[in-house]
Amino acid sequence: MSRITGSTWKVSRRLNFSISETGKELARRPYAPGQHGKTRRVKLTNYGLQKQEKQRIRNVYQISEKQFANLYKKANKKAGATGENFLVMLESRLDNIVYRMGFATTRRAARQLVNHGHILVDGKKVDIPSYALKPGMVVEVAEKDKNKAFINDAVAAATSFVDFVEVDKDAKKGKYVRYPERAELFKDQPINELLIVEYYNR
Repeated sequence: MSRITGSTWKVSRRLNFSISETGKELARRPYAPGQHGKTRRVKLTNYGLQKQEKQRIRNVYQISEKQFANLYKKANKKAGATGENFLVMLESRLDNIVYRMGFATTRRAARQLVNHGHILVDGKKVDIPSYALKPGMVVEVAEKDKNKAFINDAVAAATSFVDFVEVDKDAKKGKYVRYPERAELFKDQPINELLIVEYYNR
């Protein structure tokens, strides 16, 4: 399966990880789905742990296996820690920043906003969800779409933002201020990106 098309809550429970980063999926049923979900989880091998970590991150950002692997290859060619580079590149995707700015309630909805041409980058329409943003770029909802109900509802529901974006909720416009620091990512859910590096380097 390349992307989640069903319940993200079931995937979160299977991976024992909140894909939405809210923790809601695991609050009531912190065990795997299915009739045997309440039994003790099987101890994973090293490969199993590496694959699980890869699946957790891939499903958080809601991208296909091929896109995920290709982005990792690009991160591996950059100077610095590959794992950190990888997470920063995932965060810098246009669909993710649209989600971070509160223009959509989920990354899946943010991808649709971009695909349907509702988003401008530095005043120009960009309909590629994987478009890599650089610090200083301005992201906004297209003027003709600023009064759409589903966008207004998402903006109204957004109460907090990450420090690497600045958002003007009234104008439905935001700025990607800087690349995120590793300490800012997955603060409430520990992620070991080195396991992903090991997975692709095995």
